Order: sequence, then C-alpha cells, then structure tokens
Amino acid sequence: KFIDYEVSTNLCEYYTISVIFLGALAFSFFAKGFSGSYMKSMSSQIERRFEISSSIVGIIDGSFEIGNLMVMLLVSYLGPKVHRPKLIAVGCLIMSLGAFLSVMPQFLMGRYNYERITVTVDNSSTSLSACSPALPVDHPKTSSSYLWLFVLMGNLLRGIGEAPVMPLGVSYIDDFSKEENSAFYIGMFGPTLGFLLGSFCANLWVDIGIVDIGKSINPKDTRWVGAWWLGLLICGAVSFIASLPFWFLPYSLPKEGEDENQKISHLSMAFQGEHCKIDPPVQPQLKFSEAVKDFLPTLKKLFGNPIFLVYVLLTILQYNSLVGLITYETKFMEQQFNVSVARAIFLIGVILLPITILGMFLGGFLIKKFKLQVTGMAKFASITFILAFLLNLLYFTCSCEVLQVAGLTVPFSGFIASCNADCRCKTNQWDPVCGDNGITYTTACFAGCKSSTGVGKDMVFHNCSCVEGQGHGLGNSSAVLGQCQRESCTKTFPYFLALQATCAFILCLGGTPTYMIMFRSVSPDLKSFAVGIETLGGRVLGGLPAPIYFGALIDETCLKWGTKSCGGSGSCRVYDTKAFRNIYLGLIAGLRAGCCFLYIVLYVLIMKRFKPDSKEMKDTKNTENPTSKETVNTNKKETLPGTRISEEGEETSM
Repeated sequence: KFIDYEVSTNLCEYYTISVIFLGALAFSFFAKGFSGSYMKSMSSQIERRFEISSSIVGIIDGSFEIGNLMVMLLVSYLGPKVHRPKLIAVGCLIMSLGAFLSVMPQFLMGRYNYERITVTVDNSSTSLSACSPALPVDHPKTSSSYLWLFVLMGNLLRGIGEAPVMPLGVSYIDDFSKEENSAFYIGMFGPTLGFLLGSFCANLWVDIGIVDIGKSINPKDTRWVGAWWLGLLICGAVSFIASLPFWFLPYSLPKEGEDENQKISHLSMAFQGEHCKIDPPVQPQLKFSEAVKDFLPTLKKLFGNPIFLVYVLLTILQYNSLVGLITYETKFMEQQFNVSVARAIFLIGVILLPITILGMFLGGFLIKKFKLQVTGMAKFASITFILAFLLNLLYFTCSCEVLQVAGLTVPFSGFIASCNADCRCKTNQWDPVCGDNGITYTTACFAGCKSSTGVGKDMVFHNCSCVEGQGHGLGNSSAVLGQCQRESCTKTFPYFLALQATCAFILCLGGTPTYMIMFRSVSPDLKSFAVGIETLGGRVLGGLPAPIYFGALIDETCLKWGTKSCGGSGSCRVYDTKAFRNIYLGLIAGLRAGCCFLYIVLYVLIMKRFKPDSKEMKDTKNTENPTSKETVNTNKKETLPGTRISEEGEETSM
C-alpha cells in the first residue's frame, strides 16, 4: 500500500511537470509570436521615423532570418543531445535583449519633426500665406543617419534567440506526447496580441508626453509616426518572463499515453529500501566530434527522402509569399484603400489572425477526429491550398482609383504651372492639401493659396489660384490639410477584407496537416533535425530575400519621396496605387501558383509510397499502434520511407 501511494504521488508529480512544461512552452511560443508580429506591424512606422526606403525596411526585417541562419542548423541538430528546456530559456533571454537594443535609437535621436512648409504672415496675424518667395521648409532637427542599424542588430538578436524555440519545442512535444495529439498542440499559439499592441502604439504620437501645438497631421497622414518603441519594451519584458520556467524543467519526460504498468514498473525499480524516488532521466554524454562527424551522413539521409525534399521546396515558396504578404500588408491597405496604418493593424489583429488560429485548430481537430493517415493529410492539404489560390485571384477585382495628385497623376505641366509660377515653390516638399476640386496638391504653395485661417489640423487655405484653374472658375477656392479621400476605395475595403479572411482560413485549415506530413515521412530520430532544416530553408530562401525584393519592387511604384534634412531622399509619401497593387498581388499569386504545382507533386509521391495495401503503409500503422515492446522496436526500423534495414539492424538511406 505504501508503495502504491508513493507511485501515485510520483505519477501526480509527473503530470504536474508535464502541465508546467506545456504552459511554459505555450507562453514562449506566445512571446515569440508576440514580438515577431509587433515588429511586422511597425514596419511603416520604422520606415518613416528613420526616413528610409521599403527595401531598407526589408533588410531590417530580413536580419531576423540572418540570425536564424547563424544558429538554426546547429541548434536543431544538437537539440536532442542537449538540455532542450534550458536552451529554449537562453533563446528567450536573447530575444529579450534584442528587443531592448532596438529601442535605443528613440533615446539617442531628437524629437521627430516631420516635413512641413512654413507659412508667412500676410498683413495680419490671422491671415497666413503659403504662396510666397523662397518659402522655407521644416525638417527634422536631428538626422537619423544610421541609427536604424540598432533596430537591425536587435532584430538579428531576436532571430538568434528564437532559433531554439520552434524546433526544440515542437520536437519535445512530439517526443513526449501522443502522436495523434501533436497537431493539436502545434496550433495553440498565435501573435494576435502583438498586432493589437501595434495598433495601439501606432495611434500614439512617437514622442509621448511632448505637446506639439502646431501639429497638423493625424494617423492617416503618411508622415505620421507612432510610438513604435513603446511596444518593443513590452515585448522585451514578455520574452524575459518566458525564459524563467525553463530553467527548472527536466531534461526529458516519459511518453504521454505510456502504459500505466510500464510507468509503475519503472517507478518500482527506483525504490531503495523504504525510500521511494524517481530517478531522473540520465542525460547522454555528448561528444562534439562525434556529432560533427555524423552530420553529413545524417543530412544525406534526410534529403534522400524525396517527400521531404519536395516538402522543403514547398515551404520555401510558401515562406516567400507569406512573409512578403505580411510585411507590406499594412502599407498596401493604407495606400490602396485609404485606411490608416493603425486601423489596418487592428483589423489584422482582431479579424485575420483569429481566423487563422481557428483554421489551425480546426485542421488539427480534423486530423484527430478522423485519424487521418499521411495520404489523407496530403489530399486534404492539396485541395485546401488550391482552393485558396483560386480565391486569391479574386484580389485583383478589388480595384481602387489612383490618388489624384497634381503634377504626378494629374496633368499639370509638371509641378510648376502658371497659377503658382509667382510662388517659387520647392519641388522637394511634401505637405499635402486637398482642394475643393478633389485634387491633392503636394503643398499649399503648389495650390497657389494666398491666405489661410486656423492653426494646426484646423488650418484652411483660401484664394488658391490653381484650384480655381482646375474647373472651379474664379472665386474663393479653398484647400484643407491632408490628402483627398477616395470614397470608392473605402467602400471596396470590406469586400477585400472578407475575401482575405476567407483565403486565410482555408490556407490555415490545410496548414497543420501539411506540417504533420513532415513528421510522418521522416524517421523519429530525425524529427528535430528535419524541423530545423525545414525552418532554415524557409528562413534563408524565403524569409530573408522576400521582404527585400518585395520592398525594392514596391519602391519602384513610388511617385513622391520625402526629403531628409541633409537633402537626401527619405521614405515614400505616395505611391502609384495601380502599379503597387499589380506588383504586390502579382508576386503573391505567382509564388502560390508554384506552391500548387509542388502540392500536386507531393501528393503523387505520398500516394505512391503510402498506398493502402503497401508494406510501408502497414508498417506505419503498426508503428502508431504497437502491441508489444518487440513490435515497437521492429516497426521503428521500418517507418522511414526511402530506407532499408541492413543485416546488422542499422537503418540506411536508399
């Protein structure tokens, strides 16, 4: 009775540790997604604060993938041979350090003074003229120079720190949980709160606590910069907290669903006299030289599996389309549908991401409910992706009119015309006003405005000669601060959002089955390494180049660049929305077309290898439902497709 009591107590402790581990791992996944999604949501704010182009923003974004590249392969290969929970803890600490480093420029730079023209007093203190000779322009007093490198280095550290979390966490779960529950566990985290925090910070002025009485812009203005740094402080704190539990977790856990008699037998063997304790798993002694020596044969063995090879190629294309889409999604919504960046981030956080999570959970539920084998997973994943791709083509129907800007998209004899020739306006300025004629002018000077009333956001310009010349005839034609609103674009936006939500749901519905194909098609001892190779390939050939070439092509559609205080080009103020739409959506559609082809190839390979009556399919079923210890040992040698068993019982690649 005493022994039974002690065994029950120790079993209770085992389940307690399991729950703590799963909770800690879930929170580390949350911290990873939280900081990652926040950085994605702040790309436009960082671009404007440091006055850099979209391609530079892409390089900053890609630095995260460089950090992953530096350590991912080594971490995933050595993962099963080291203390995985402690390695995840170190990763979370490095993520925290990276977030704090990215905040440094905010405290090294001066106040953010956006680009704006200076109006002059005309006969009275209440009448201000924008049309006057040699009109000066206000620039930021402190040049950002290369301070954006702090953000790049911080993102690099985040990439290094995140490297152990995904491969080691997923492989740890799959090793010590029932295989049929693995997909459910994988779909339990998401970055929704990161986008919500991003929306909140994007609505706050970058210099919190500093009152600018003359501030004349709002979050819809392309010169607006939100408090991008504030959220990074929160992300750093969350990552630090996420690291704490892992320092106290064991090296390994027994397999979930293990027969209770085996557990009791294991526990009983640990009894010594009248005292009872569970001996902790013995950590294997790792010899680095042996690990390095086995690296190339292991890599060859893994890539000798054609299913895994096609899966990696598919992952690379999916990474390219997904990273490019997410990085510039808020910019696309802002330029295409006249939506503020803060609102775009908010809608992604409260609509698109929850639907994405729902799709992941439902995909995992379908695997569990119908006990899908690898062939069923491949068929389901292929059908859902092809369907989402066809719906993706409907994005092109959500067209929007191009912003009417005098001298850029509206014929105006260049910027200088007879109506503003006497004003001597500078062509490198951007402080837009919207005329009564529905046309946007780069500054009130180019609109030929002779007077104005009000201050800040309430300023209204009057006697604008160029507005009169566009069809209003003679009279007191006026203009207000900001770009003209495009009503048709605002009406189209809900349809675009609904279509995007539908595509996201269908894609993620098949996402979890796709991910599980990798686990079912490689040897159990190669799971961790396979996750690392798959993640590494996606990061290096997808996550790293995608934001750079997406950003470079988007820069080509820019119609008007901002100006730095030193005279160089800053961030883009307005784009050719039609060209932007065709490039952005066209790249995504082209990449996903390639994914459709690879899905078909993957399905054919899996159907050939795992036919219902094939020996490998029977071996796979027997492996998932062993009846004895001997059966388990035998089947584990037969589960890896593309391998054979040597006479000595060792598994070698075919």
